Amino acid sequence: MRRAGFIAAGLAAVAAARVRAQEFDPAMGSTNGAAALRVLLGQGDVQATNARSFTFNGRAYRGTFTRLPDGSVVNTVLLEEYLYSVVPREMSPSWPAAALQAQAVCARTYVLQRSNPQRSYDVVPSELDQVYGGIAQESPAARAAVDASAGAVLRYGDGFARIMYSSCCGGHTEAANDAWGGAPIPYLGGVVCTTCTEAPYYRWSRELDVSAVAAAFASELQPIGTLSSVGEGTRDRSGRARTIVLQGELGTLPVNGSTFRLRIGPRVLPSLLFTKFQPDAEAAQRLVIEGGGLGHGVGLCQWGARGRAMQGASLSDILTFYFPGTTIDHD
Repeated sequence: MRRAGFIAAGLAAVAAARVRAQEFDPAMGSTNGAAALRVLLGQGDVQATNARSFTFNGRAYRGTFTRLPDGSVVNTVLLEEYLYSVVPREMSPSWPAAALQAQAVCARTYVLQRSNPQRSYDVVPSELDQVYGGIAQESPAARAAVDASAGAVLRYGDGFARIMYSSCCGGHTEAANDAWGGAPIPYLGGVVCTTCTEAPYYRWSRELDVSAVAAAFASELQPIGTLSSVGEGTRDRSGRARTIVLQGELGTLPVNGSTFRLRIGPRVLPSLLFTKFQPDAEAAQRLVIEGGGLGHGVGLCQWGARGRAMQGASLSDILTFYFPGTTIDHD
């Protein structure tokens, strides 16, 4: 069983920080048995508070910091203390303890699975990785969930499982290879989820003008002429749209579903799990779209985890349901 490593960092010179960056890997090695990672906070004002905390742009953070050659600030923080801030930003701290513990295990595994000692940092503090806001974002319930699941990670075979999670799957989680291509991942093949029905985005509806689609795909539409209509193409096993067909006066253009959603806007189209996608009966140049879920839908459905926990499911029950074939281990 691997044990994650810890590298203490302080106000060191840039050259020394670069050496440490090459050696640092939170998924390997061991120093005092405590895991740590490096979070790229970005450019800004930084001030040491004491040996174990500092402020960055007026916000308090645990751990220590260094500056990269470009002036960016990197926070080196104990993994468990990083999770104190991440868990309540990724999931409501008012939710049941088992759901929060499942989120903690997912967030911990996410970091360890993606650590890269060849980079000068491990993660960024936004949705590109996991949302991390420092000490002010912590909560007693989230800290308790992190402590209760301390060191627990999700494994598949001899390695860490690839962790994905999103707000609400709308009733069926998505297969990773359907969402992003590549080889199928056995434990990310999609499951029927019946416990996310209380999510605000479990079902939603939108109206979208064809002119807005034309503007979003202006360069690609030149070969097929003026856009006249938009329709669904193929769906995957979960029911999500994999292609959208743009119809022009000179032909058709199939567009990848994820590309379509991102161009139109991920909040305009909360997911690709469409239950209705057709022209408005009263205005042909306007689309009526109904669907379910919020986000890509792969892996853990956070609202589903909440629902399962409210029904009495344990941390293990939740994770083995959304990641079938994986096991919970302690790193």
